[in-house]
Amino acid sequence: MTAALLAAVAGLALLDALNPATIAGVALLLLAPMAHPVRAAAGFVAGAYLTVFALGAVVYLGADVAADAAGNGLVWVRRIAFTVAAVALAVAGLRRLRARIRPAVTVPRWVNPASAAVLGLVMTGADLPNAFPYFIAIERIVNADIGTTRSLMIIGGYALVYCLPCLLLLLAGAARGDRVRRRLGALYERLGAERKQPRSVPIAAGYLGAAVGVFTIAVLA
Repeated sequence: MTAALLAAVAGLALLDALNPATIAGVALLLLAPMAHPVRAAAGFVAGAYLTVFALGAVVYLGADVAADAAGNGLVWVRRIAFTVAAVALAVAGLRRLRARIRPAVTVPRWVNPASAAVLGLVMTGADLPNAFPYFIAIERIVNADIGTTRSLMIIGGYALVYCLPCLLLLLAGAARGDRVRRRLGALYERLGAERKQPRSVPIAAGYLGAAVGVFTIAVLA
């Protein structure tokens, strides 16, 4: 059961790790004209990690209490997790039914190596309601009933995998320095710059179809 749980949670975390906002945030900090951009990027990643772990721990502990208080508590935990996932997919699908301007990821003036962790916390926290793999993973952990300590360790592992692309980017920036700036600039233009997203009915239909499927699972759970 534990091996299957770890595989499922790792897969969900890898899916969740493909987050353009956090990756672009690290790239932008490494490119920023400040005294210690690597330290700032490291603080950003630390803030992102702590956000994912802390919120996951709070959701898990709350769900665990609810499950102990009611015989069908786990059923409701499952339903809530899959409903959140369905809503996130539906919103993503509806957005693709019209052209929109994706705002650029920018570094606020107050960000420096000492305060970058706050930016990581804010950006990650703002994005988590849309991170449907995250809530499904928490539901899987609660349902496994493996104890609080092991569950929190797995949540910590999820947070680490979530931050993996950012960590790899951070290591590349620290090791290569100016050599990777050109590539970082191209990465930022791809993931973080302002961009017009055209209307796409096929992509919208895919998201909405997935939302219907996930919501069906929530209803039947």
